[in-house]
Amino acid sequence: MKDFINEAGWDRIVRVVLGAVLLYLGFGGVVTGGWGTAFKIIGFIPLLTGIFGFCPLYAIFKIRTNKEAGVNA
Repeated sequence: MKDFINEAGWDRIVRVVLGAVLLYLGFGGVVTGGWGTAFKIIGFIPLLTGIFGFCPLYAIFKIRTNKEAGVNA
C-alpha cells in the first residue's frame, strides 16, 4: 500500500486545505457564476488526491514527494 502513495505528508495537507478552501468558496457562495462553478468542480481534485495520497499526474511523470516510500519503485 505504501508504494501506491506518491505524496509526502506536507503535500497531502496542502492539497486537502486547498481543496476545502476551493469548495467552500464555490459552495459557500463567496464566488459565484462561472468561477464559482469552476471552484466547485476543481476543488474536488486536490481534496481527493490529498486524502488518498496518490496523484495520477505524479505517477505519469514519475514524480514523488514521498521519498521514503517506494524507493525501489
